[in-house]
Amino acid sequence: MQQSDFVAEFNRAKSLPGTNGEFTSARLYTMIQGGTTDTPISAIPAAIDTQTTLLLGLWASAGQADFTNELTALTSAINQYNTSFTSLIAGISVGSEDLYRNSPTGILANGYNAGAQPADIVSFIGQIRAAIAQTPASGLPIGHVDTWTAWVNGSNDAVIGACDWIGMDAYPYFQTTIANSIDVANSTFFDAYDATVAVAQGKHVWVTETGWPVSGPQENQAVASVPNAEIYWQDVACTLLGKINTWWFTLQDAAPTTPSPSFGIVGADLNSAPLYNLTCNNGNTPSSSAAASSPSSVVSAVSSATAPASSAGLNTESVTIATPHPETSPTSVTLSQTSALTLQSASPITTASISASPALSSSQTTLATVLSPSAGGSSASPSATPPASPSASPSASPSAGSCATSLNGEFQYPHLIIPVNSETPNTAYGTQYNGVINPTVSSIFNFDVPADYTGKTCSLVFLFPEQTALKTSAYTFNAQGGMSVNEMSSPATQQTTYATIPAIEQATIGSIGGLKAGGSYVVASQECAAGKTVSYEFVSTGGLDLKYFQNADPSAPVGVYITAC
Repeated sequence: MQQSDFVAEFNRAKSLPGTNGEFTSARLYTMIQGGTTDTPISAIPAAIDTQTTLLLGLWASAGQADFTNELTALTSAINQYNTSFTSLIAGISVGSEDLYRNSPTGILANGYNAGAQPADIVSFIGQIRAAIAQTPASGLPIGHVDTWTAWVNGSNDAVIGACDWIGMDAYPYFQTTIANSIDVANSTFFDAYDATVAVAQGKHVWVTETGWPVSGPQENQAVASVPNAEIYWQDVACTLLGKINTWWFTLQDAAPTTPSPSFGIVGADLNSAPLYNLTCNNGNTPSSSAAASSPSSVVSAVSSATAPASSAGLNTESVTIATPHPETSPTSVTLSQTSALTLQSASPITTASISASPALSSSQTTLATVLSPSAGGSSASPSATPPASPSASPSASPSAGSCATSLNGEFQYPHLIIPVNSETPNTAYGTQYNGVINPTVSSIFNFDVPADYTGKTCSLVFLFPEQTALKTSAYTFNAQGGMSVNEMSSPATQQTTYATIPAIEQATIGSIGGLKAGGSYVVASQECAAGKTVSYEFVSTGGLDLKYFQNADPSAPVGVYITAC
């Protein structure tokens, strides 16, 4: 995204009907402009031009070297723009959902750069404090954003202690292990908020991501639809406005194509009318609540602006729009804990994992929405091309009858990745971010094929770039063996175990005889199963031992996808 793109989104957020022009704050997930190593993101001059306040974000899941680049971009922006920038900073977030991605529910096993340890986040917070100590940004509140399930995990208490505030992400739509219909979404959300407040050590708790999709697959009892998105807005957003700092997901995610699920308030045309009514039925708006609020507090009503970097909805430069209290300096972010809502619900508080980020954000089961910034320059294309195997094409160009082994055209990412382990046949691991394929563990991938793929060809592909090309993902690989792929008779579920694997519809629809880093493989091609959910099991052959973090980063995508042509 360029400066003009951010300006357009910031201005559109201010002009949303029913919001009184008060949506004037943005959340960033990285300080780095896409395609550069450490150049400050162009959202900063756009924010200065439009007087949009910023909740800054520094990506923290790629290790110290990349975090140093984030710090360089932050300090460079402070030096370049001085108080015209720092006066607009509402807070600084060290990372986003790093602890969740590093948890047992986030990944089957620790994958490189899949997340960050609590000690890493604490260290990064200290590095930011030191970096801004003698600058106009000195004293600004620093925190961390994560899922509510990460915050209630006691192993992360040190991060809470290091923060000035904590940001909570919660999506009832993705909480599929409990009742999660729109009828109970309000109580489910505030159960999560209350649970987070209870462990926050007195720190302010901000709602940094939430929303309900306007379209997409049904998740347990949760139906994605425009009417349900409006209900969630009325029940949750309109309760939060004027009381709790909140960033909503999302202003727009349907450009250039619509992801599944899609959370956008507006459709493909940024200037089109909102898909649902944003006027709160309870009369609660940022401006109407301002008179009753302390002038020293920042009050947030919310939407979000995002610019998908791929047709899968992966965002490399993402922002979330909010509105600050009109009477306060945007650098003075204070919120009384007494304003935190305490809504009781009969629904139990669960430790079931929730969305990572529908942007990109982020859902747990929609892997391509994980918010991953472009941490550095464009990655080099893989240089190694493995020899062809009898049933898998390693070429980056489609073979006859096959579609592309790239994500430049139409493609689908897996909505579930389910590992099953022959050594623990009765254990259900649930959906994961990681693909794991070794002599005892196979992984099953579910795809929801769009109905409009009727008559098209679909290719099941496996993309495996060089490790050095990866910026927001990584893998461990023993450099031997390959994999065979079975088509299943029915989809896997989050309860699927090795003992309950669906029956095989077609054994070995394709295979990769010798997996090589740098390869892009067509496993199989056939007419698209339009409107259906299809499922494939990837099984180790020849001693292959592979763990990788599924990621649709446009510069170097890795993992299993379906491409269409």
